[in-house]
Amino acid sequence: MTATTGFTSDLRTLLMRPDFRKLFAVRIAGQLGDGVLQVALASYVFFSPERQTTAPAAAAAFAVLLLPYSMVGPYAGVLLDRWQRRQVLVTANLLRTVLTVAVAWQVTAADVGPVFFGTVLVMLSLNRFVLAGLSASLPRVVPRKDLVIANSVSPTSGAIAVMAGVGLGYATQQWVFGTEAEDSADSSVVMAAAAVYLLAGLLPLRLGRRLLGPDETVTRVPVGQAVRQVAVGMVEGARHVHERRPALWGLLAMASTRFFYGVTLIAAILLSRNHFHAGEDVDAGLGTLAMFLGVSGAGYLVAAALTPIASARMRKETWAAVAMALAAVAVVVPGSWFSVPALGVLAFVMGVATQSLKIVVDTVVHESVDDDYRGRVFSFCDVAFNVSFVAAAGVAAVLLPSTGRSYLMVVVVSVGFAVTALGYYVVNTRRPARSPAAGAAQALPTQVPPAQPTQVPLIQRSLAQHPEDENTPHAERPRGR
Repeated sequence: MTATTGFTSDLRTLLMRPDFRKLFAVRIAGQLGDGVLQVALASYVFFSPERQTTAPAAAAAFAVLLLPYSMVGPYAGVLLDRWQRRQVLVTANLLRTVLTVAVAWQVTAADVGPVFFGTVLVMLSLNRFVLAGLSASLPRVVPRKDLVIANSVSPTSGAIAVMAGVGLGYATQQWVFGTEAEDSADSSVVMAAAAVYLLAGLLPLRLGRRLLGPDETVTRVPVGQAVRQVAVGMVEGARHVHERRPALWGLLAMASTRFFYGVTLIAAILLSRNHFHAGEDVDAGLGTLAMFLGVSGAGYLVAAALTPIASARMRKETWAAVAMALAAVAVVVPGSWFSVPALGVLAFVMGVATQSLKIVVDTVVHESVDDDYRGRVFSFCDVAFNVSFVAAAGVAAVLLPSTGRSYLMVVVVSVGFAVTALGYYVVNTRRPARSPAAGAAQALPTQVPPAQPTQVPLIQRSLAQHPEDENTPHAERPRGR
């Protein structure tokens, strides 16, 4: 059986479960809208003929959007362990619809200022609740024995939906509205994203109100008190990660690759805008960037299909190190050639490498972290990863010229991936093949098809307490509506 056949077979098996199918539709619709919106925002902010894109300008845009957004991450896990997750999915997506319409109006008015970035910031903050809620809900709609596969297939399919949205948004802008429409075309694409978000907000209503949890046994506290507990929860999550060294090493590797991928992404934006094409040919530049993102998304799909096969032949941590080493090589050859085909190859290899590491690390965290710490731990990870990306933006502002062509950048990124690969390999060869795990983690083997249980908050009902539920999804257990 080929890797792709295995992926589609797993997806087809999971889609036979009605509740998973409904939750999966929410993810696909929402992340498809994310892709469409990203094209419009990238076109408006980075590829407008009226605005020259420089490394400091690109870095500032990422910093404005990601640094405050990092402050939202800690609240997602804590609040999702208290609020009905179905209602979070409905409310957050409907609010995103309203805010997207506001962004479309701002684009039409050519307003790129604090209000514009503030509106986008709030939208991204809501996106955190949506993605965390989807991941937290997954164990409620699949049996424990299928959770590893579901956590690999579902988020990866969402990433593919984002890339499909990128392609759809680009095609809509170029072929439907044409290149002469400029800001009005961007506004129309933003409105298309709003329509998709509206669909994503209505789809969760097909699920039972209490189906996605949390359980009724969870102690309810006022929201204000829950917010005050965030700081304590973050400290507890960080301490818990520090005590679980396999999870700690994996998260450090993820933060490192996030940093070097961020430098590469900003370089790709500058190369697409100012190097590969004439400065006034912004449409060609946008097309090149869309190619970069699309090919990188194809790498995500290959990683999801390839990682289970590689993990069956070696330790999954070893495979992650190998994937990062391949990225280190690709940054030099063909990355240093600074051509569009070379950028496409580099995007694909980086997509495979970063997604392979993410799948492996998420599985390790799921194995190593106690059940009732997951919400806080994954929220802590969100902050660390976003801060890493903001730091990458700052380094790129200093390191990169306006064209994005820098051999120093090639050396820094390549060495960074190589050192991360070597370090992750070394720390994992010094410990036993099976790491100690607590609670439900004991039910998961170390040599497993890698999962991607991103941002899974508190699961109140563990297998350690209810072994009879091992093969029964929450959807099939008695519950209130």
